[in-house]
Amino acid sequence: MRGMKDLSKKINFWEIFFFAILFIFSSFLMWKTFRVNSSGNMQVATRVWSDFAATIPLIRSFSYGSNFPIQYPIFAGPPIRYHFVFFAVVGFLEKIGLRIDWALNGLSVLGFFLLCFVIYLVGKTVFKSRSVGILSVILFLFNGSFGFLEFFKRHPLSLNTFTDIIKNTEFSSFGPYDGKIVSAFWSLNIFTNQRHLSLAYASFIFLVLSIFYFSKHPKKFTWTLSLLLGIFLGLFPFIHLAVFAMMGIAIFTFFILYPKIRVKLIVLGLIAITLAVPQYFYMGKSANQTELFNPGYLIGNKTPFGILTYWIMNLGIGLLLAPVGFIFAKRSQRKVFLPFLILFLVGNLFRFSAEVAANHKFFNLFVIGMNFYVALTLVKIWRVKIFGKIAAILLLIPLTLTGIIDFFPIVNDRHIELLDYPNDPKVSFIVENTDPDSTFLNSQFLYHPASVAGRKIFMGWPYFPWSAGYDTHERGQKLDALYSSNNKVFVCNLLLQSNIDYVTVQDTSNDRDFPDINIDFFEQNFRLIYKDSESEFRIFDVSSSCR
Repeated sequence: MRGMKDLSKKINFWEIFFFAILFIFSSFLMWKTFRVNSSGNMQVATRVWSDFAATIPLIRSFSYGSNFPIQYPIFAGPPIRYHFVFFAVVGFLEKIGLRIDWALNGLSVLGFFLLCFVIYLVGKTVFKSRSVGILSVILFLFNGSFGFLEFFKRHPLSLNTFTDIIKNTEFSSFGPYDGKIVSAFWSLNIFTNQRHLSLAYASFIFLVLSIFYFSKHPKKFTWTLSLLLGIFLGLFPFIHLAVFAMMGIAIFTFFILYPKIRVKLIVLGLIAITLAVPQYFYMGKSANQTELFNPGYLIGNKTPFGILTYWIMNLGIGLLLAPVGFIFAKRSQRKVFLPFLILFLVGNLFRFSAEVAANHKFFNLFVIGMNFYVALTLVKIWRVKIFGKIAAILLLIPLTLTGIIDFFPIVNDRHIELLDYPNDPKVSFIVENTDPDSTFLNSQFLYHPASVAGRKIFMGWPYFPWSAGYDTHERGQKLDALYSSNNKVFVCNLLLQSNIDYVTVQDTSNDRDFPDINIDFFEQNFRLIYKDSESEFRIFDVSSSCR
């Protein structure tokens, strides 16, 4: 399309070189945190170990299992309440023969690279500056919070500071979980854990860039493009529900700002809503009701001073430089910031799930939008002779220092090996001897062999289904009752009502979070079909035991 020439001047050698670096960086980030070794077992970095306990079962439910109608495989029964498409594609790729690390990392690298690319493209296109584009990407990769102050409390400035940074194994701050004020959600760790997030963010920024372009060239915003963008937006609840809502905010904002394309935006929105509503109703209403209006996010001291302090510490000097860039920007460039600003306000005022920390998604996108204006400020300062260049370099240090420090805990992270099919005999038995659509009463929360084998389990680690909106309290009570009861009639009725096909038992004395299991009861009353001699892990068949 000829109009795309307006979006980007001819790409030169240095841009290609920059893109190559971004692709290498993206690849390193994803492969460093997850891979399959020469023995065929998964190696999962410790910092993604927890989240991947939900990620791997979801992928495997599509590759080794049979997950249709689609359920959350670590909370078998009700329809899925979690955006699953990214992981379904990964599962499909594994199903047709691509190894799981190539499938997951391939899509993850693509998503993260596209996010960096579209950030650059906004800087170059909207602000007409390659420098703004490059700086915006750098500011995105290396966050500008004041978290580095916490690092230097532990490692005072000295001749060893450089060594301290490159050998660092802990994030500078991990609030609120470590009691510090700077949030845990600024580092690149969120993208290595939430592999679908970068592609969703890239889609949001692409939408913003597209609408900006069409506001400049309304005649090129054809009905066909309006239809295609509406379909693109309408498919997003199953891809990323939160980003779908953010896209809706952006469309509404641009509807107000750009009167020349309002009719097309109305059509786009109607198409998107038509496609999105069935997805929303399929996922259903959350069992964990919360008050929508819940100002304050994770801020402990919710006084005006406390709120201001929180965001100064978390946004760093970017909070001062972005308004300067906003003043420097042209009127059309300022309009681009409005949807990002609204995301910041929405994230501070409302709560959309039981897990208030999930609002970090609003703030991560806001920071990307804010960084365009920080980058513009740095470019303007750089152009003020020699003093400006020195000032720009000095300002760039605190704008990236925390991100640089927090990159090395990912670099220096160790891996945990997870035995996989066919190396794990427990997983192998389940894969080869149970129906792909079967459900297991699981005897451990994380990385249960049935989950690795792609089967659904009764309830995985409660945090994951709870944060997705499932009633984990009731399910937890049933789990406890099933494993502690001495009444076979009661247990069989509950197992059959819950559509459970197999029961697994094992020694859980080392897992204080898991209910005690009455192992003798199952051995005396249920038909054993598998026993692992090393771990004493056992599988019992429900249908032949509960006749």
